[in-house]
Amino acid sequence: MKLLILPCDGIGPEIVDATVDVLRAVNDARALGLEFEHQDIGFASLEKYGTAMRPEILDMARTAGGVILGPHDNVNYPPPEEGGVNVSAVFRKQLDLYANARPARTRPGVAAGKEGMDLVIMRELTEGFYADRNLHLGSGEFMPTPDTAMSMRKITVTGCERIARRGFELAMRRRKKLTAVHKANVLKVTDGLYLDTVRHVAKDFPEVELDDVLIDAMAAYLVRDPARFDVVLTTNMYGDILSDLASELSGSLGLAGSTMASDTICVAQCQHGSAPDIAGEDKANPAAMILSAAMLLQWLGGRHGREDLHAAGSAIDAALDAALADPASRTADLGGTLGTKAFGAKMAELVTG
Repeated sequence: MKLLILPCDGIGPEIVDATVDVLRAVNDARALGLEFEHQDIGFASLEKYGTAMRPEILDMARTAGGVILGPHDNVNYPPPEEGGVNVSAVFRKQLDLYANARPARTRPGVAAGKEGMDLVIMRELTEGFYADRNLHLGSGEFMPTPDTAMSMRKITVTGCERIARRGFELAMRRRKKLTAVHKANVLKVTDGLYLDTVRHVAKDFPEVELDDVLIDAMAAYLVRDPARFDVVLTTNMYGDILSDLASELSGSLGLAGSTMASDTICVAQCQHGSAPDIAGEDKANPAAMILSAAMLLQWLGGRHGREDLHAAGSAIDAALDAALADPASRTADLGGTLGTKAFGAKMAELVTG
């Protein structure tokens, strides 16, 4: 099975290299049959090809088993007409990556983490308020007059139903509780449609306890008592905001793994950005990228009925717990002394030990 490796920008090459070291180690130890194909994307692609993302990258992603996508710095890209396309937006829209799983769990030895926190935010990724990807053609954000700006929100039954099913399926594998986040008291039509659709899907999962919480209250509850939540189902923007909050509450955004999936393709991409200020300095914590890769292996295991891939992903997750439990094997942002490369090497050692 081939994995497409796309390091991208800033700290991306460093944390992706550390992640591939871990994947190679677990591949060799467990004879998983993984192969790795590296391609340029982001600034490296702009320099070589005049575009941040060549069209053939999407074709490679469609035929690969899975994709490892590093963080990108699209804010500093040139305009789209000069090749500066938003890499993540292109992936999500063109590959229909609608299901964004973002776990937040308290890890051993990470003192900043909220006690007992273990949840997954299941975020819809293709519609909502995200104007660069919620329309078939054109942008959902526009200015009808020079002094007026407007943004459209798109919510569909299809979009709500499929993300709700992924959320309930995940809850069935966990603690069988799902919380639907909304603002239907104000956004009566769009969030009303979302909430009605979630309740309809819930009838197919009678074993899962369903509740719903307003978005503003949800932010407060995450701070006060995050241990009460299991699977948190959200539309696009709510999930983007809440997942950063949840990850920081669990200990650090540097531990924030993430996958983006369609029904047939999965892309591992950590939640945090490209941190260009520390790029090339061997300071970045690669844990989030490594965890994202572990989630990808688990997804592939479920998709292809391969318990060995799922077990390998779980082994990487367990190795991360072991690394963080020991102050000597943490990166500097978590009170340790290891650099990016050394942390990757330590993880590779632990996952094969």
